[in-house]
Amino acid sequence: MAARLTGTAGRGMPAPDAPIFTALMPLLGRLPPDRFPRHDELSVLAAPAVVSGGGAPIRFVPPAAASEEFPVQYEVRIFETGEVQTRPGSWHDLFNALVWLTFAKTKAVLNRHHYDEIQARRGERLRGTARDVLTLFDEGGIVVAAANPELPALLREFRWKELFWRRRAEVLRSMRFYVFGHAIYEKALEPYKGVTAKALILDVAPGLLDAPIERQLSELDARAADYFSATQALASTRSLSPLPILGIPGWVPANDSEEYYDDPSQFRPRPSS
Repeated sequence: MAARLTGTAGRGMPAPDAPIFTALMPLLGRLPPDRFPRHDELSVLAAPAVVSGGGAPIRFVPPAAASEEFPVQYEVRIFETGEVQTRPGSWHDLFNALVWLTFAKTKAVLNRHHYDEIQARRGERLRGTARDVLTLFDEGGIVVAAANPELPALLREFRWKELFWRRRAEVLRSMRFYVFGHAIYEKALEPYKGVTAKALILDVAPGLLDAPIERQLSELDARAADYFSATQALASTRSLSPLPILGIPGWVPANDSEEYYDDPSQFRPRPSS
């Protein structure tokens, strides 16, 4: 199910009642409803506490001229100046900006790691495992808050039907799912079977799940930033569990049926090795 859009020509903002956009809900109502926000409109939403990995205040600016060094210079420029190059009219870049505003601490940690890796690997052709992990989460991450320790085990073991169907009521009561990756948000505008995110699973106290969304996001942002601050978090691209997001209860109408979870092309079993 595509996210319902407001405005004209498909250029309006995603509807805040679409579950996949829950993490962005506090921001969506502050954006122009029928057009992309300008750079200055995005920048004014960045509180003083929103800073790069190098401590520079975050601002959203037009992109520099394309060059072969763009992927490297992009992260370096953010680290050193706080300037996040954002293409006008790009959903991908807009969602990246909104994630900066929502998960500011985590984005700063990822930016710092990118910068450190770039400096350490100057002249090398390979990016290295650490930057692969950073990019996987930055583009395709999802933060999973779990108050019941039994449920994350099912997720890690690829026991999708047991988790999302047989224990559906427990999932709705004891888990929350907040998309982090801006590429996942872009795909959510027209989602398709098999969209998979990389899950950072955080154990939380039950009371947090009933707290206002702003408090939940603030705590989860701090927890995710702490996780990625540790070097072992970047040791392997397998450290984050795959999660087929259209299986999350209530995220699409189709998953309100037991048979939905019998599709192996979307809900794959755990690899044997």
